[in-house]
Amino acid sequence: MNSPATATSEPDTPAPPADRPPAVRRLPLDVRHLSLIGVLVALAVVGAITKPDEFLAAENLRLVLTQASVIGVVTVGVTFVIIGGGIDLSVGAIVALASVWATTLATQDFGLGGMLLCSVLVGVGCGLVNGLLVAYGPMVPFIATLAMLASARGLALQISDGRTQVVTVDAVLDLGVKDSYVLGVPPIVMVFALVCVLGWLLLNRTTFGRRTVAVGGNPEASRLAGIAVRRQRLLLYLLSGLCCGIAAFMLVILTGSGQNTNGNLYELDAIAAAIIGGTLLSGGRGTILGSVLGVLVFTTITNLFALNNLQTDIQQIAKGAIIVAAVLVQKGRSTP
Repeated sequence: MNSPATATSEPDTPAPPADRPPAVRRLPLDVRHLSLIGVLVALAVVGAITKPDEFLAAENLRLVLTQASVIGVVTVGVTFVIIGGGIDLSVGAIVALASVWATTLATQDFGLGGMLLCSVLVGVGCGLVNGLLVAYGPMVPFIATLAMLASARGLALQISDGRTQVVTVDAVLDLGVKDSYVLGVPPIVMVFALVCVLGWLLLNRTTFGRRTVAVGGNPEASRLAGIAVRRQRLLLYLLSGLCCGIAAFMLVILTGSGQNTNGNLYELDAIAAAIIGGTLLSGGRGTILGSVLGVLVFTTITNLFALNNLQTDIQQIAKGAIIVAAVLVQKGRSTP
């Protein structure tokens, strides 16, 4: 008869989790990120086949990154808001208002620093109003930010009187020329990269990020756990406004002017990029990396259409189809 010691002489080896192996769990990229990277590779192949000399040129690749930078910074802020269970339809109008206010003659008298400060303060101020209406109003985020969209657009039109305000500050204009590039990279792209890194760290390595996910996933449970839900929502809209202010000044550098038409449809592009990047519209889940990849996908599509002289309406149809497909994928993954 075997003794108990004999029966248990072989040590038990813990079995790996049934859902996925440990090696996969340690990967920094999920399936959606890999899929978006695959889409980018496919688009690059299409560009290399249809317009090999133009698409693969260093100048064109730099143009794609530059075009993605402004809307990319806006998308980072929008991603935080959506993860927190909100929505921000006013980001494009805030960009327009900040760019116009920062390029008035009175503001330009203060030079580069004054223009940058004005742009950021306008963005944060609009975000503060949105946050107060949503968190303490309380108003539905859709209605509050829709009202800000209309108000900011109207104020931008009033300040500019419908005219283009040309920048005359050399220090600002110099940031948009090739002489300011660092190792061939425009300063605008470097700012975009910095915002993305800081956004990723804020979401994944801080208490603020964990609270954002918690509030977006279950506000009532977050409140019972001791999280100040209203304050968190206010901070999220402040963050979105800050990103809009930064993006507005980047746009001023890029175009050398401020216009009330700046940021047109940015809200739709930012939300669409966040959605195809894996951010749930209901809140509680999303990644900065996914949103950035979504921005790059849309920007590359736009660039390919421009190089191949395809009509804008076809481009919009293609974007709409991508958004619908991304939402259907989300629905399929969330269905038990």
